[in-house]
Amino acid sequence: MSNSQPTEAPSPSSPQMPLARLLSDLGPLILFFIAYKFAGIFVATATFMVTTVLSLGLIWWREKKIAVMPLFTAVLVLVFGSLTLIFKDATFIKMKPTILYAFFGLFLLGGLKFERHFLRMVFAQAFELDDAGWRALTWRWGLFFLALAGLNEAVWRNTSTAVWVDFKVFAIMPLIFVFAIAQTPLVLRHQIVKDAPKTDS
Repeated sequence: MSNSQPTEAPSPSSPQMPLARLLSDLGPLILFFIAYKFAGIFVATATFMVTTVLSLGLIWWREKKIAVMPLFTAVLVLVFGSLTLIFKDATFIKMKPTILYAFFGLFLLGGLKFERHFLRMVFAQAFELDDAGWRALTWRWGLFFLALAGLNEAVWRNTSTAVWVDFKVFAIMPLIFVFAIAQTPLVLRHQIVKDAPKTDS
C-alpha cells in the first residue's frame, strides 16, 4: 500500500499560485504578439479576446473566484476587441489601454477624496501599511496609471501599429514592474509589522 499523501490544491500563498497568475496575465499578451506577427492586428485581436477569457477560466479554476480588476480588464478587451473586428478598425483596440489605465488612475485618486484606499484590497495579503503609507502609495499608483494612459495615447496616435504592438508587449509590463519595485522603500517605511504570537516556553 502506498504511503503517499493526496495532493492538495495549492493555496493562494503557495509558489504555484503566483506563477499561475503571472501566466494568466502574460499568456494573452504573448499570444497577441505572436498572432500579430504572423496574421495581423485583427487575428491578433481575436486571439487576445479568446485567450483573455481562457485566462479568467484559469483564475477561476485555481482560486474559485475572480477579482474585480481582471474581470473589468477582460470586459474592456471583449468590448473594444469586438468593436475592432466589427468595424475593421484597430483604433478601438489601441484605445483600450488608455481607457483602462485612465480608469484605474481616476478610480484610485477619486477614492482618496472619500478616504478610501482601494489599493488595500489589492495588496492587503502582501503587506499592511499605516494610513499615511496607503495614501502615499495610492497617489503614486494613481498618477502612474494616468501617465501610462497618456503614454499609450501618444504612442498609438504618432506611430505605426507595429510600433504600438511592440510598445504594448515589451514596454508597458516592464514599466509597471519597475515602478512596483521602486515603491519598496515607501512600503518598508510604512509597513506595519505584526508581533508574532507568543508561545509558552
